[in-house]
Amino acid sequence: MIVLDKVTKRFGPKILFENVSMQFDPAKRYGLTGANGAGKSTLLKMLEGNEDTDTGAITIPGNLRLGVLKQNHFEYDQERILDTVIMGNKALWDAMQEKERLLVGEVTDEVGVRLGELEGTIGEENGYMAESEAAELLVGLGIPADKHESKMNSLAGGYKLRVLIAQVLFGRPDVLLLDEPTNHLDLESIRWLEHFLTEEFKGTLVVVSHDRHFLNAVATHIADVDYQTITVYAGNYADFVDAKYENNQRAAAQAATAKKKVAELQEFVQRFGSHASKSKQAQSRVKQIDKLKEEIEAKGPKRSSLVRPFIRFEMDKPSGRDVLRMENVSKTFASDKGKEIVVYDKVAYNVNRGDKIAVTGPNGIGKSTLLKLMVGGFGGLDEDTKHDVVKPETGEIRWGHDTSVGYFAQDTHEALNRTAAGMNAFQWLYQWDKLAPQEHIRAILGRLLFSGEAGLKQASTMSGGECARLLLAKLLVLKHNVLVLDEPTNHLDIESIEGLLDGLKGFAGTIIFVSHDRHVVSELATRIVELRPRNDGPGAEIVDFGGTYEEFLEREGRDFTRKD
Repeated sequence: MIVLDKVTKRFGPKILFENVSMQFDPAKRYGLTGANGAGKSTLLKMLEGNEDTDTGAITIPGNLRLGVLKQNHFEYDQERILDTVIMGNKALWDAMQEKERLLVGEVTDEVGVRLGELEGTIGEENGYMAESEAAELLVGLGIPADKHESKMNSLAGGYKLRVLIAQVLFGRPDVLLLDEPTNHLDLESIRWLEHFLTEEFKGTLVVVSHDRHFLNAVATHIADVDYQTITVYAGNYADFVDAKYENNQRAAAQAATAKKKVAELQEFVQRFGSHASKSKQAQSRVKQIDKLKEEIEAKGPKRSSLVRPFIRFEMDKPSGRDVLRMENVSKTFASDKGKEIVVYDKVAYNVNRGDKIAVTGPNGIGKSTLLKLMVGGFGGLDEDTKHDVVKPETGEIRWGHDTSVGYFAQDTHEALNRTAAGMNAFQWLYQWDKLAPQEHIRAILGRLLFSGEAGLKQASTMSGGECARLLLAKLLVLKHNVLVLDEPTNHLDIESIEGLLDGLKGFAGTIIFVSHDRHVVSELATRIVELRPRNDGPGAEIVDFGGTYEEFLEREGRDFTRKD
């Protein structure tokens, strides 16, 4: 059992938690929900011991093994993939490494005794089955066996995340702390993870996720982080939404009844308070009024930190009718073994003004690479965006007349931190248009939920959702007529996703985007690009469908998104 006892945590003037007492019980699976910046990731850091409470205490029994999903995807770049997974069991890994070091030197009696102790540790931790168990986890998460001997730097970001998930699962934790584990996973891997967490994992799970479908599948309880406190609801995410709505409706009705009663009592006091004969009755009613006001404050609708950003994409001027032409474009990458991997071979594609194109297909097929190729062919990129794009080996990518391209990168932390050293939110955003009035920049920050002191928050300390909203603010400032977006809803809470969707639907320009969110794809896309493995050669082919995602599903039947 994990116990929070009167925990308070602040960041500057902002109070995340105030006097919070609660517990996470054994064998229950808790989904942490709440607005971006409400404190979900901070709570995980406090549970894992990487962030202190200001007051109060968090108690975790010392015999519990804690498993934490690492967020630094580059930490293990030079390690073998299998080794990275085995590192999830620190006791086993340390014993295996020490054994290797000792066997290189002279085996004295003292060394022999130590080797015996290490063999005992390795046996207790089932170390002789370590590689096969690690391989089983990796295959389940979509990383084939022929990749397991490669280094981590041979994998794309989404596949690195899968290895890190395998790493934390390999440690057989009693308590599992996961921060956005489904970001960058395809459907097959998400379903495998759901099955593992619900059928095989028997410990306590605390997971931050904005994937409502994932929470519906795995959560037995929802811990809602809202307005400086944590409220636990029984059931999955859908149950929580219903319960919270019903509670608020009930509280609102009770508050309305109480306010009506207060008005009646106040009217009596005003009419008869000065009459000696009614004085005692008036004083009694004053006490009733005070008591009712206290009940309204205590039992009325709960204040909430959950708000929706106001996002409206504007453009300086429209583009020409022909937005983009790709002709005979080829792209290859070298594997860590020096082998050439063909992603695209002589593909062609055209984009027209006003298209809202969803790029779909299984993970690893080349969706992000296609977007990076498109953006890489644009001549007017800012220095920051140039770090994210790739160039083709052959072929031509031509952007049309008066096009202006804005790009949203999938790895929001990397994209922001590259240009935000020592900067707060306002300073970072202002650098992109220093001719703009500062009031205009502050207004955009406010619309993206960086009002007041939040606009002075250091970019390096931002949560994933805050990074995403600040990167979206950059697109609002620069007023492009073409938006190229790679998983823009990752890390955003549900209200922010709806705000972004409203803004994209109202945008008069052209949009090319990748998303695994079925709701977003269905609501936004007017044209579908499916990437498929080619039958006549290496790499992927582009299959163009002119219609909505629902029409695409009706014809093709292949779904690469999360359903509502």
